[in-house]
Amino acid sequence: MMMDKKKKIFAVSGSTRKNSSNFKILKFISEHINDQFEIEIFEDLESIPHFNPDLDNENVPEIITVFRNKIIAAVGVVICTPEYVFSLPGSLKNVLEWCVSTTVFSNKKVGLITASASGEKGQEQLSLIMKTIEAKFDNDTQLLIQGIRGKLDLDGNIIDEKTLVSLLAFIRSFEKQVEE
Repeated sequence: MMMDKKKKIFAVSGSTRKNSSNFKILKFISEHINDQFEIEIFEDLESIPHFNPDLDNENVPEIITVFRNKIIAAVGVVICTPEYVFSLPGSLKNVLEWCVSTTVFSNKKVGLITASASGEKGQEQLSLIMKTIEAKFDNDTQLLIQGIRGKLDLDGNIIDEKTLVSLLAFIRSFEKQVEE
């Protein structure tokens, strides 16, 4: 008898900083999600070329094709991002722009987390972009974690009880959404 393959979740950190708070949140999710899921965290955001519509048809860079195919192959996508100057980090917005002319996010179930000092505007923009490219999410699969640096220890453990409860609830809601 063949073992069932795990369902793939593709996770993207909006931070290019190594071992960022956003990466630590994604690691936490990968360690606490139901074991029927396998999470791959994309850590190569800084190597994504600047979006150029002239290259989006015939000469799509290989890394973009790989990125899009990982979204297609996943049952769901989790994005965890900081907010920079009341906006999304340029590198995250750039990679999302490479997906606008495609249908890779159409009806794709996503979880959206903004973990930053404030994060309200970044979360608002991420939500708007994902609605525009027809991703599927709801209030339970969105999470704003404000003051993130004070809520994690150096090892990435969540030391704030409210954040821990909220993140575990987010994980359960995301699991439920991708199982539907």
